[in-house]
Amino acid sequence: MANPKIRVMLVDDHAVVRAGFRMLLGASGEVEVAAEADSGEAAYLSYPDVRPDVVLMDLSMPGMGGIETVRRLLARDRSARVLVLSAHEDSAHPRRMLKAGVLGYLSKRTAPDTLIDAVRAVAAGRIYLDAGIARQLAMQDLAGSGAVDTLSEREFAVFLQLARGQSVGRIAEILSVSPNTVGTHLYNIKQKLGAGNQAELTLIALRNGLIEA
Repeated sequence: MANPKIRVMLVDDHAVVRAGFRMLLGASGEVEVAAEADSGEAAYLSYPDVRPDVVLMDLSMPGMGGIETVRRLLARDRSARVLVLSAHEDSAHPRRMLKAGVLGYLSKRTAPDTLIDAVRAVAAGRIYLDAGIARQLAMQDLAGSGAVDTLSEREFAVFLQLARGQSVGRIAEILSVSPNTVGTHLYNIKQKLGAGNQAELTLIALRNGLIEA
């Protein structure tokens, strides 16, 4: 009797990207796309009904975004197996995602065969890291933590939204907190990073490879 296929939920805001991944995963003969979501909000709502073996999650999406979605999914179900696929090749994103509980982190530039290997590993409950990202993490461990790493998980989420130009009010909506709470985080972020305004926060994010220009 053939082994059951690995059921994957694809989460990406671009339909063309999802179509490409669907074809790639399906061609392996080992994986089937059980569900798709075009936003973090949609993924969070549909996850309990789908119960996929692996959630393949893009980090850079409008609205709640991948980072907050991962945090909420794993808060709801610690057994959820999440594989992040991101255009960000810095070390801060994978470090925080691994700390949050994801099992895999790949660059979107990874080879197709590597993606299948990663899905297979994460479905089995094993950690899988892109080789380049693993090297960056190891190098940063040797060099010591930077200022961005001093931010708490919530401060980091607020920092990324601010760096992308979001207002305090909009961030409060996205993260489901009060504007006053966001304001407190903003104050702490500026203190820790030595930034005077939102433009400087954006520059820091760009220099650390956390957002794209």
